[in-house]
Order: sequence, then structure tokens, then C-alpha cells
Amino acid sequence: MPEEFTVTPWEVKGKVDYDKLIQQFGTQKITPELKERIKKHTGELHVLLKRDVFFSHRDLDLVLNDYESGKGFFLYTGRGPSLGMHVGHLIPFIFTKWLQDKFKVNVYIEVTDDEKFLQKTGYTLEQTREMARDNILDIAAVGFDPDRTFIFLDTEYIRNMYPLAIKVAKKLTFNEVRATFGFNESTNIGLLFYPALQIVPTMFEKKRCLIPAGIDQDPYWRLQRDIAESLGYYKTAAIHSKFFPPLSGVEGKMSSSQPEYAIYLTDDPKTVRTKIMKYAFSGGQPTIELHRKLGGNPDIDVSFQWLYMFFEPDDDRIKKIEEDYRSGKMLTGELKEILIEKLNAFLEEHRQRREQAKDLVQKYMYDGELAREMWRKIHE
Repeated sequence: MPEEFTVTPWEVKGKVDYDKLIQQFGTQKITPELKERIKKHTGELHVLLKRDVFFSHRDLDLVLNDYESGKGFFLYTGRGPSLGMHVGHLIPFIFTKWLQDKFKVNVYIEVTDDEKFLQKTGYTLEQTREMARDNILDIAAVGFDPDRTFIFLDTEYIRNMYPLAIKVAKKLTFNEVRATFGFNESTNIGLLFYPALQIVPTMFEKKRCLIPAGIDQDPYWRLQRDIAESLGYYKTAAIHSKFFPPLSGVEGKMSSSQPEYAIYLTDDPKTVRTKIMKYAFSGGQPTIELHRKLGGNPDIDVSFQWLYMFFEPDDDRIKKIEEDYRSGKMLTGELKEILIEKLNAFLEEHRQRREQAKDLVQKYMYDGELAREMWRKIHE
């Protein structure tokens, strides 16, 4: 009997069967043919696409049709602020930046300080805003084009969005929103309205929107797709990623609620080493002798999965690591050392870019070419 799993915007539990999830959500698998179409324009495939971390889509073929016909498209993603970001949070932004670089399109990044305040009883609005501004620095460090990127806080940009938000809200019924998100009688009315605000940026331009995000966010876009054309906009397209697993095992997704099983962007080299050595679930055998004889299982080994999904982009190198680990030639400790080195190099580079990004935040939010244009607009 296959294990049950749960995937909602608020919760991911169990070992996710991604093929089954595609069927449940009614999305489409990214086929080799679709990858070839992308490669024709990009010259290469990002490791996240090549290794099927981004694995599912809605209307990606139509996005490519629009691009090839000269209509163009735009990108939209977002962030619910938290006390520090971990590496799993950064993955969609890194891929979005790659898409922007390759297709030369606008990117809109919604930072939902309002949703976090409404959702978490222990936070004040000032605290969620503070977390948001801290997270924005990490997003800015990814290196988006400052004149083609607009990063905004919901509580700041609400005046510009509100006329369109109420048009969206009028199209959504309580029953639809409740069924989609599992709301109940004790859900505050702010959260009931919030889906309208998350839908509005899909209508920032009269072009098709493409959203790179975790597949757990797909319910929002299903609501958008139900109502968009009645408001004169395109149904949004989406490209979905799998979940970056926690250190504890390949089930579920990395979460701030279990900090010991996540690697934060602020973790120093010593902390990274301690967490990987202590918590990273191993596919190795109980003893060295057995491991040399039977080999390890990379399919359940978190260190290998992290390398495969993102941290070792070289195909020949990852193949060699897999072969050596399966054969028993490479021990669990040696595999973990490879990941520790890759992680620490990645985090060091991110910290440097974060420092440099402090000067760019103003451009992304207020002064860049796209930002200035957006502050002049009232969306109706």
C-alpha cells in the first residue's frame, strides 16, 4: 500500500509521489520535447530543469509560443517573510533569475508581510515588515536585473493594487476559497481576502504571466485561472518545483519550523559542518565493512540528493559520486564532506553578494526603471 502524503500551501507531509501529484493537481509533466524548446532559446538548461527539480507546469508551451511570436511574457514569484531564509527558500529565486537572464523579461516579486501577520498569531505587523526587509536583502543578493525587477511589500503597494484586488475578490466566493485552502469558521477575515492580493500581480501586464514556485503554491493559481479571462487577462502559466528535502530525510520539505534540519543562509562553516554530520540522513550501511561490501543508497541519502538537485551541477561529477557511493568505494563521511565544501562555498558567495546588494534594494523597490513605472500605476 503506497504511503499517503499531503501537499497544501500550508503543509507538506509524507513522501511525495510527484507523478501522482501531477494527476491530483491536473498539471502537466515537463517533457524532453519542452526542455528542447527551452534549450533552443537559452543555449543550455539550468541544473534545476535538467535534473527535474522543476518538473511540472501549466501552459509553459503557451509561454514559449508567446515568446516565439514576439508577444513576450513576464515572471512573478514571491516570498512569505520568515526569521531568516534557508537554502530551500532561495531555489525558486535562483531559477527565476536564470529565466530573466535568458529571456530578458520583467520580474515581479511580492513580499507578503500582510499574509505572515494574518497567519501567525505571535507576530506584530512591525515584526513581519522587519523580517520582510531582511529577506529582501537575500532576494536582492540573487542578482536580478535592477531595471527589470520590482520587489514590493504588500502593505506598501496595496494602494496601487487595491482597485484590481477588489475586482478579483468579487469573483471569488467564500466556498471556493474555503475549499481551496482549508479555511474554517475560526479563520480571520484577512486571510479570506488575501488570495485576491496574491492573484493581482499575475495581471500586472497584458501578457501571459509565468510563475516559478513550489508545487504546493499551485492552488492559488488554479483560482486565478478560473477568473482571469473574465477580467480581460491571461490565465497564468506556472512552472513547479519539487521540495528541497530537510536534513532529516527525503520526505516532506525543508522548514523553518525545524531549524536543526535546515541550512540557513546565515549559518557559518562550523554550523554547516555540525548540521550535516549530525543530522543529514544517510543511505550508508551501519559499518564501514558492510558499506564497502554492499554500498550506499543515494536515493534516500540527503547529502547526495542535495548535490544532485542543485549543489553539484557537473553531470560527470555527480555520476561518478553516485557510482562510487553505490559501489561502496565512497563512504558516507566522504559524501558529506563534498556537500559541506559545496554548501560553504555557496553560502560565502551569497554573504558577499548580500553585502553588495544593500545598495541595490532601493532600485529594486523604488528607483529602478521598472519600479518607478510601477509606482506610477494604479492597477484597475
